[in-house]
Amino acid sequence: MSQDNNQEQFSLYYETGKIALERGDYRFSIENLEKAIELIGAGSIRGGEAQIWLVTAYQAGGQPEEAIALCEKLTAHPHSRIRDKAKDVLYIMKAPRLERPSEWMVEIPDLASTESSNPQYFTTKPRKSNKIKRNRVVPEVDLSQVDTKDNQFIGVALIVIVLTLGSLFFLQ
Repeated sequence: MSQDNNQEQFSLYYETGKIALERGDYRFSIENLEKAIELIGAGSIRGGEAQIWLVTAYQAGGQPEEAIALCEKLTAHPHSRIRDKAKDVLYIMKAPRLERPSEWMVEIPDLASTESSNPQYFTTKPRKSNKIKRNRVVPEVDLSQVDTKDNQFIGVALIVIVLTLGSLFFLQ
């Protein structure tokens, strides 16, 4: 029963840690993932997966030294899948940082410094209306001038369809 309880507690801490990491609460994520690893053991495959998540939480939480140290430790993990993941993550973390040109960056102004008591309103140009113009006059058509002579189009079309279907049926 104690083993099942440890598994349940591990799952609870592990999932809570992952969710906290995804939400940006890195401190809470680190706490939960560390508790999960204590419960399951660092040498198990699930413990290794939790440690990979912990490396990510350390890195995101501004603790790159701890992240690199744990990742280097994981390159000697008993399970090959964890070792491979750790090597990939370590390679990325140790890669040199590239300088970004300033024109690639966008400055976001600090909205806390603006006065919230003085709201500012901006106006935009009015949109063009999609309504039909009411002044438009539709010319009336004299029906006595319209050519209503039958051009036999429907008859010719029906004959072509019947011949096409007949030839397809005959060729089968």
